[in-house]
Amino acid sequence: MNKPDLIAAAPPLNRIAVIGAGPAGLMAAEVLAQGGAAVDVYDAMPSVGRKFLLAGKGGLNLTHSEAISPFLGRYGARRQRIEPLLNAFGPEALRAWAHGLGIGTFVGSSGRVFPADMKAAPLLRAWLHRLREAGVRFHMRHRWLGWAPQPSSLRFIAPQGEVTIESPCTVLALGGGSWARLGSDGAWVPWLVQRGIDVAPLLPSNCGFDVARAEGPGWSEHFRSRFAGQPLKTVALSVVDANGTALRQRGEFVITEQGVEGSLVYALSAPARDLIVQQGHAVVQLDLLPDRDADFVRAEVARPRGARSLSTHLKSRLGIDGVKAGLLHELLPREAFADPTRLAEAIKALPLRLAAARPLDEAISSAGGVRFEALDEGVMVKAAAGVFCAGEMLDWEAPTGGYLLTACCASGRAAGHAALMYQSAASPVAHCAAS
Repeated sequence: MNKPDLIAAAPPLNRIAVIGAGPAGLMAAEVLAQGGAAVDVYDAMPSVGRKFLLAGKGGLNLTHSEAISPFLGRYGARRQRIEPLLNAFGPEALRAWAHGLGIGTFVGSSGRVFPADMKAAPLLRAWLHRLREAGVRFHMRHRWLGWAPQPSSLRFIAPQGEVTIESPCTVLALGGGSWARLGSDGAWVPWLVQRGIDVAPLLPSNCGFDVARAEGPGWSEHFRSRFAGQPLKTVALSVVDANGTALRQRGEFVITEQGVEGSLVYALSAPARDLIVQQGHAVVQLDLLPDRDADFVRAEVARPRGARSLSTHLKSRLGIDGVKAGLLHELLPREAFADPTRLAEAIKALPLRLAAARPLDEAISSAGGVRFEALDEGVMVKAAAGVFCAGEMLDWEAPTGGYLLTACCASGRAAGHAALMYQSAASPVAHCAAS
């Protein structure tokens, strides 16, 4: 797989190039091959599915089992454009597809769907075997450099030097801008912009944040040295987004050297990031005791404690100690601890100021990309006939939990079907011969 295949000087008329060997590109390749096209998949990495394999390192989250309406709601402002793709290939279809590869699935306690053995590698191996059996050719270490002067000419830097491939029909599945070392580096953005394709700036999504305190950026040295790497469990975060909508999520997250990260933070990362872009910071409220109402907390904080210290009192009455107690001391002024009402309010709604999203390359995924307004209903670029886009390079985002992978696969399949239709219309003779 690591040795590149050289392309013939005059490829068949029905040969279609897919650039990007992640889930979206592989799905497009599968649809194309099943439709009778000859498919060449190009990728800059030495092997296929690097980010896919990393995502599955702790257990591959294929999709989610929740009802379709809330599932679609996870795509926010882009739901209207993602919904038709998921109607054609949604969570149940993705599970059935995995079963067709011999990979069983199960629903975890959180509603997330995983392969039976939790691993990504067996699924990828079975998938690649089926693609090769269908005639798909893989060309690794081929980094796309954009177009040559002719719109159908694709430039690559390959092990043997720069090569130009003629491909009147091309599927781009180049990924977003996170995890550059795995291939998603966003290097494609200027080439599409030069072609007149509207691309929204790539931004971190499902990301951590740096914090700021009244005393300055980041945690104090005392707090950082004691609690960096510690998880906060059974808490809730809430934020009012730029449209004035109150959002709340329960879960857990982790204290980092400079801020916060983890599943609960990722769930609210999009509205928090957008607030930072608009106003320079975002304030989220941290509920340290989501299972207790405000009246209960107020009563327990105000309860006489006798000779016990306040720390002992909070631990014995409310179970607040360790990193939770540390956060209270980190974020509240000293005088607040002498006011039971103020302290109780902080336990239920501790303001946490987020100063900046962590760099794009650290994010699990990215927002921004090729705007849907630049595409027709078949995900073909309006300014570049015969060029189709799929996956994370499109302008959408979703939380973790299987939503990212499901939409990437659905958009890849949509791009594959649209490319087949385009090729058939452009070259019906070649298409019939291939079929």
